[in-house]
Amino acid sequence: MDLRSAYPYWMLRNGIINTYPSLTENITTEVTVIGGGITGALVAWHLCNAGLATVVVDKRHIGMGSTAASTAMLQYEIDIPLYKLIKLVGERTAIESYKASYQSIPDIKAIASKLNADLDFKMRPSLQFASFKKDIPGMQKEIALRKKIGIKTEWLDEKMLYKTFGIEKSGAIFSNRAAQVDPYVLTHALLEQSIRKGANIYDHTEIEKIIYTPRGVTLHTTEKRVIRSRYIVIACGYESQKYIPRKVQELKSTYATISEPLNRHDLWYKNALIWETATPYIYCRVTSDNRVILGGKDDNKQPAARDKALSLKTRLLTQEFHKLFPHIIFKPDFKWAGYFASTKDGLPYIGMIPQRPRTYFALGFGGNGITFSVIAAQIIRDMLTGKKNDHEKLFSFNR
Repeated sequence: MDLRSAYPYWMLRNGIINTYPSLTENITTEVTVIGGGITGALVAWHLCNAGLATVVVDKRHIGMGSTAASTAMLQYEIDIPLYKLIKLVGERTAIESYKASYQSIPDIKAIASKLNADLDFKMRPSLQFASFKKDIPGMQKEIALRKKIGIKTEWLDEKMLYKTFGIEKSGAIFSNRAAQVDPYVLTHALLEQSIRKGANIYDHTEIEKIIYTPRGVTLHTTEKRVIRSRYIVIACGYESQKYIPRKVQELKSTYATISEPLNRHDLWYKNALIWETATPYIYCRVTSDNRVILGGKDDNKQPAARDKALSLKTRLLTQEFHKLFPHIIFKPDFKWAGYFASTKDGLPYIGMIPQRPRTYFALGFGGNGITFSVIAAQIIRDMLTGKKNDHEKLFSFNR
C-alpha cells in the first residue's frame, strides 16, 4: 500500500536516525510485533518494560510509513464529539473512551520523560473553533458534558476568541490538555530503549505467511526465514485490514504542508493546537523550529491522484490559513500527503478476534492515532501479562 507521498517533513529534518538489519536467520521469541511505526514502537516499549521478549518486524524502513507523514497533534478529543458518540455507542462507552483518551496525554508525557532524545515534545492547549454558527449549540452541549465527567474546558465567545487568538469566528472550545511531538524521533527513541531491554528490531522483513499452532504462531518471511513466537501483535496501521475478515476502516487521503521558519516565537496564544468543527477539518500547530504545520482537505483520492492533487491542496490550505490569521505570512516550504483511516464510531480496534488466535490488534484510527496507540499498548501489555485493564472492552471488535 502506498501510504504517503514523498518528502514528509520529519524525515527531511531528521534523516536516518538509526539503522536496523533485515532478518537473516530463524529465531524464536515470546511476542512478535508486525509494524515498526509509532504504534509498533509503543507496543514493543511497553512489552519490553513488562519483561516480555519482543521482536519487531517491518517490511519498510522503521518509521517510514504513515508515522513519517503524521502531523502528531496529540489531542484527547475523539473525531466524534462526546454528545454524538453517546448516541452511537452508549453513555458508558462514550464517557470511558473520552476519559481514556484524556489520560493518554499525561501518559505520553511520562513516556517521553523516560527517553533520552530530543522528541520536540511539548504540552500545549488546544482550540476547536466553530466553522459555522450552527455548530455552536452542539459545542456548548459538548462543553457541559465534558465538564460533567471531569474534563476541563472553557467556552470562548466571539469577542473573547478574537481578543485571545485574533481569530474571527463565532466561538470556540478551549482545552488545557494537548501535546505535540516529533513522531519519527519518538519511534526510534522507543525502539532504541527497547533494544537495550533485549528487543530485536528488523526492517525490510516482510511476513508472507502466518501459521497458527496450539502452542504458538509461526511466521514465514518473503526471504524464507521463520519466526516462532508465542503471540503476535498486528500494529501495521492501515495495512492491518488484510488480517481481519470484515471491514473495520474507511481509507481517506489527507494533505499537509509546513511553512518556512517564522520570526515570531509566539504565533498565537500559547501556540495552541488549532482545529475546527467542519468535516473534514483543517488544523495547525507550531514546531520547535518555529514553523507552522497545516493539514486537512481530506478526500477519497487514490495514491496517484492524491499525489497529483498535492500542490492544489497546499494552495487551498494556505488560503484557509490566511483567512484565519491574515497577519501571519505562511510560505509553504514542504508538502506531503498520506492515507489515514477512520471507523464508524471514531474509536480504535484493540484486542483479539476469534479467527486469529494468539494475535492481538493495535489499531488506532482517525486524528487520535498516537493517543490511541498508547492506550492499545497498555491494554495489550496487560492482556499478555494477565492483568485486568478497564479499557479492554471499550475498543474490542465485538463492542
